[in-house]
Amino acid sequence: MSASTVAPVRRTPVRPARILLHVFLAGAALAWLAPLLWAVFSALRPYSETSDRGYVSWPHKLSLDNFTNAFQQSDMLHYFGNTLLIAVPAVLITLFLSSMVAFYVSRFDFRLNLALLLVFTAGNLLPQQVIITPLYRLYLLTNLPGITESGKLYDSALGLVLIHVAFQSGFCAFVLSNYMRSLPHELTEAALVDGASVWRLYWQITLPLCKPAMAALATLLSIWIYNDFFWALVLISTGENMPITSALNNLSGQYFTDPNLVAAGALLTAIPTLVVYFVLQRQFVSGLTLGSSKG
Repeated sequence: MSASTVAPVRRTPVRPARILLHVFLAGAALAWLAPLLWAVFSALRPYSETSDRGYVSWPHKLSLDNFTNAFQQSDMLHYFGNTLLIAVPAVLITLFLSSMVAFYVSRFDFRLNLALLLVFTAGNLLPQQVIITPLYRLYLLTNLPGITESGKLYDSALGLVLIHVAFQSGFCAFVLSNYMRSLPHELTEAALVDGASVWRLYWQITLPLCKPAMAALATLLSIWIYNDFFWALVLISTGENMPITSALNNLSGQYFTDPNLVAAGALLTAIPTLVVYFVLQRQFVSGLTLGSSKG
């Protein structure tokens, strides 16, 4: 019989730098989650208790009454529908148009392709507050009888969709063009030799290969457009047409505002963005790590 010897497992010594790194990451995570946890804590407490004992006190009663009241008082379901009416078309149109631009500047060589991409990207560098006055006047002067309820581009969901498409297309075109450049050109050449048209080359060959990047951009666009407050506040005047972020003002009174109620309403509005992220989490992470293993 031969006795088999098992080599002892050597453990890597824990370095102080690694301990400090974990402590820093844990502290950063807690600092990031602290406002959210505080909002949840406030939303679960009645305002009468916090007004008497203060927010920094041990709770005597925790309930979901603030969430129920916030959902009912703000007519949240109606404003969720307004937001979907804005966010879904804006995301789809932005991805469609930006993918066409990215395909053109990345798969075809011509003298002005880089300049064209810079023009689209430069739109994201322009502060929104700089153009708000001329844009506001332009929306008031643009008549759309029979297309929008107001008869103008102002105070309509179409106006918000167009402004989101205009501001987000540059970033999406930049990201998609970089990804499309990493695709092998042999695919394009082989398809052209087989007689494929430019539209078929874009729709059936290139676009299916861009699903990870498109999913990552769809996640980001959904969150950005859903959480928009600036454009909705400026370009929408009728309360019933506002998206969910602007509708939170319904929870604020003229002389009194319940902060616990507002916190509950803010947490309710964050639920759809969490759902979108968790549904597209795998595609979002794979889209962010594209090209990380390439030399």
